[in-house]
This record gives sequence, structure tokens and C-alpha cells, in this order.
Amino acid sequence: MLKKKIIKTLANFENTDFSEDFPLDYCLPVYHNVSNEYLPHLRQIINYKNEKEFEADLDFFSKHFQWVTFEEFKDYIKGNFKPKKKLALLTFDDGYREFYDVVIPILERKGIYAMNFVNPAFIDNKELMFRCKVSLLLEVMNAMKITENFLQNTPFEQKFALDKIAPKFGIDFKNYLEEKKPYLTLEQLHKIKEKGFGISSHGWDHPLYHQLPLVEQIRNTVEGYNYIKENGFHYESFAFPFTDFGVEKAFFEEIFKNNDLFCTFGSAGVKLDSVTQNFQRIPMETGESAETILKNETAYFRLKKLINKNYIQRK
Repeated sequence: MLKKKIIKTLANFENTDFSEDFPLDYCLPVYHNVSNEYLPHLRQIINYKNEKEFEADLDFFSKHFQWVTFEEFKDYIKGNFKPKKKLALLTFDDGYREFYDVVIPILERKGIYAMNFVNPAFIDNKELMFRCKVSLLLEVMNAMKITENFLQNTPFEQKFALDKIAPKFGIDFKNYLEEKKPYLTLEQLHKIKEKGFGISSHGWDHPLYHQLPLVEQIRNTVEGYNYIKENGFHYESFAFPFTDFGVEKAFFEEIFKNNDLFCTFGSAGVKLDSVTQNFQRIPMETGESAETILKNETAYFRLKKLINKNYIQRK
């Protein structure tokens, strides 16, 4: 709490002209979903924005940054592209259906490119991500006024236990998938690609990487990558599910043996990384506006820079 208070106090002194004062030359916002609807599989785990809030964010970014495609971002990193302003690359994670139904129409109207990093395990609504299962269970438990919240920190390796718990609360995950269809289908993903947007890899089934041994980190990444490549999607990038916190240098050394892989993305906010091909994105679902989030991130970056902590050093 004290850290947040300090950051918010410092953020009040930040210049609002981010085109000049943003500490990096690139800005990488990441969202999961946009919807005006109440989504039980997300409401307890993600503070997703509605359409009005999302459009306000886009307008803010458009004022201060130059939107680019992944190819332009790649060329910029290589030194082959010079944007007129600091650049912004819009990203989404997890491949939720609303990306096709809600987000794409907004982006087409505004002329903005985006990438969505997806998990093959969930495409065509074959399975529900374990944290989404937690959200559904918490919805029921909250309604029943059950306060012992043992589910919030359910680790990835115990995900199958959720399937055993669910019937006790009258939840059928398979029926939920069939009725609500929360994820994009393979057909929709191809249509998104045809419209000029990017579909890339998010691992196979959305594990928390630092909870996995290195061999499983590699396996999950390679399986997701292979699916993306085999289906003709964008295979030059990979975004870590959840976070890249605790992922060691050995992982990057192994996956970048694949010369087709240009870069990876984390979600640690405005930070630099000792792995120069790993770029940190800014989580945008904090319940705040884009301007407030960027002020906080900028203030935190400058604060940590004073003590040389704005740089992720991989072991």
C-alpha cells in the first residue's frame, strides 16, 4: 500500500506529454478483453474494460504515440524504421471471442493494428483456462457468502482439482464452454488474420512459467509455437502467459536457438530486460485510464532508476 501511495504521489508530477517524456521509445499496452457484458469466467480475475473505456484509451494513445504493426515494430528494433513519434504496438492475450465481436470492429474503424496471443488448448472452446474456472467458482461462492477464499492462489499444477470441485457448486465447465463459447474458433482466427491483424503464440495452455521446471517451460512454448506455425499464423513472437517473472536466462537461450523467433513479450510494465529480445508490456486492466496507468508506470520507472532497479536481470 505504501508503495502505491508513493507512486501515485510521484505520478502527479509527471508531464502529460508522453510523446516527449515517456521513458522508452516504445509503448506496449496489453489487454485481455473488452466487453459491456458481465462475463462470469473473467469478472473475478480480470478487470476488463467496456467499449467506451477502451476507445478512450485508444484515443489517448493515438494522441501521444504512433500505432504500428508488428512488422513495423520489428523493423524499428532492427533500425530499419523511423516512426514520426514514439511508437505503440497494441496487444491482447488469451484469444477471447470478444476480440472478434467487439474489438476488431473498433480497431477497423480507427485504423489500428493489434496482435492477439492465443493458447491452442482453448481454441474452438475445447477447454477453459484454469483461472477462468476459478472465476466461475468464485462467482458461486460469493453468492453463497462463502468467505474462505482458498481458490485465489490455486497453482497451475492443481488445475484438474477444479474439475472435481465444480460439481459440488453446480458448475459444469463443459456446458459453460458449449453455451457461452468464450474463446475464438480456428475459423475466426483465420478471418482475423485475413483482416490484417496478428495471431501469435501464448504457450499451449497458459501455465504460470515460474511454477514449471525448465523442460516443461520449453515444452509448453514449443507446442504452442508449432500449432501457430502449422496453421499459418504469426510465429515470430511469443508472449508469456501471466508473467515472465522468475524465468531464467537458460529458457531464453534455448528458445532463441529457433532463428524464426524474433522476440518475446512479458508484462512487467515499463521496464528494460537483460534479454534484449524480451520486451515488457504494460497491463491496462487496473481499473484506471490509460493516462493514469502511464503516469504511474513512468513515475515508478524513474523511481526505480534512481536505485538501478528498472532493469530485469536474468540469472
